[in-house]
Amino acid sequence: MRETDTGTDGNRLGASGFEGSGEARHRRVLVIGGGIAGLAAAHRLLASAGRDERVEVTVLEASDRLGGKLRAGEIAGVRVDLGAESMLARRPEAVGLAREVGLGERLQPPSTATASLWTRSVLHPMPKGHVMGVPAAADALTGVLSEEGLARIGQEADLPPVELGDDVAVGEFVAARLGREVVDRLVEPLLGGVYAGDAYRISLRSAVPQLFEEARRHPTLTAAVRAIQARTAQHQQPGPVFMGIEGGIGTLPAAVADAVRALGGTILTGERASTLRARGGAEQARRTGPGHPRPAGRPARTPVPEPVWRVVTEQGRTFTADQVIVALPAPAAASLLRTASPLASQELRGIDYASMALITMAFRTDEARLPEGSGFLVPPVDGHTIKAATFASHKWGWIGAENPQLRVVRTSVGRYGDEKDLARDDADLVDAARHDLGAATGQRAAPVAAHVTRWQDGLPQYPVGHTARVARIRDHLTHLPGLTVCGAAYDGVGIPACIASAYAAADELRGDGGAREELKANPVQSLHGGAGE
Repeated sequence: MRETDTGTDGNRLGASGFEGSGEARHRRVLVIGGGIAGLAAAHRLLASAGRDERVEVTVLEASDRLGGKLRAGEIAGVRVDLGAESMLARRPEAVGLAREVGLGERLQPPSTATASLWTRSVLHPMPKGHVMGVPAAADALTGVLSEEGLARIGQEADLPPVELGDDVAVGEFVAARLGREVVDRLVEPLLGGVYAGDAYRISLRSAVPQLFEEARRHPTLTAAVRAIQARTAQHQQPGPVFMGIEGGIGTLPAAVADAVRALGGTILTGERASTLRARGGAEQARRTGPGHPRPAGRPARTPVPEPVWRVVTEQGRTFTADQVIVALPAPAAASLLRTASPLASQELRGIDYASMALITMAFRTDEARLPEGSGFLVPPVDGHTIKAATFASHKWGWIGAENPQLRVVRTSVGRYGDEKDLARDDADLVDAARHDLGAATGQRAAPVAAHVTRWQDGLPQYPVGHTARVARIRDHLTHLPGLTVCGAAYDGVGIPACIASAYAAADELRGDGGAREELKANPVQSLHGGAGE
């Protein structure tokens, strides 16, 4: 796939983007980005290739490791995740990919899914009977909301019928219908656990699409929630909602990478793509696309040859390909696409990211004072440093079994618009996490080990208008044959969403738009909170 390796026998690319005539079709595809989306795209390209085609796939990853926000590690000799730790199991993409790459026997559901809410200085059992924190009735939040807050929910029936435009912020909409307490005490911590975002800014249409659509059909928000609950009960899926992997979700990227190599793919780390340019007709296609007026007298649809794409890395290597999948975070994608598609690049620069840190601690079992359950969420309105805590040894049986003498806890700090605590050094963050954990649970003993993992610009934000922005990005790229994008910035931040986005991109390059249409019709974002990351 390097510049010097491209064919020179005069076999030009036809309109389909395949080489040759009467022979096996040959596609050279470059995947830029070695996170789970890029790896899943590469695997899909190779695994779905037909007998009559040969697909040559090369993955370029800028860093020295694969996996992006999926990262395996250890603390005090116990294997743990230092990034995302679970995946939605009621979508087929993530668990399906894990099985395809040989991890089926290591898939494990949580040992406990009983979570709590730490608010008003008390650990409350997580309320039931809600959709992403939006209740069907006031009694679901008894003990979490004040009497005034509960009464406010019951007053929704007196409000004018719901009217929704193209989009609205979750917090703004829910507060207007049910009061701010519902948002501040429950919606915020639940959404924050998925997006590390601000509920008063996050798009209802993008983050909770099922609720957005149902709210357009009912006069009240509570009626919309009841409709979702009734449909869910009618079509209840068996099995666990979430799934983990023995050894950590962070082991998935390496397994996918091994499978890609076994299928003939090439994966290169330490290769940061710096420029992407089209050779052939793509520049003409770009100039006649949206935002570029057609010269007078030129036909509306001027046939253009399929381009050959040329990528140069900061390390000085040049790669060419017939097709390119850009599986990078939005800022990096914007930089790479600045020449090939200035309009898409401009839109990508408008996507904000939130930074966060994970503080992982190991305590001696005989000194641990952790309650039962998988952990707790923390409403930001209560003013604590941590936003959530996961009792990893309780939640995942394999962690508890690796060293019964230790109890592992993960806490998170930081969200969009509230990142001041991330300026602290690691020791201060550990102390702050210990303080909050002790206040919530009574855990006073010092950990035997602690590790801080910082995710700078780790999670893309989905504000009002995000769905429309993504549509514009993809519309700009449709005028550049053989170029597409995928990843967390577009179709959801959870692991199944990233994989579904990758599959749709890979399928589109071979002319199959079915996965993209299915993704539009059935968004991956879950009413249970994304991928539980």
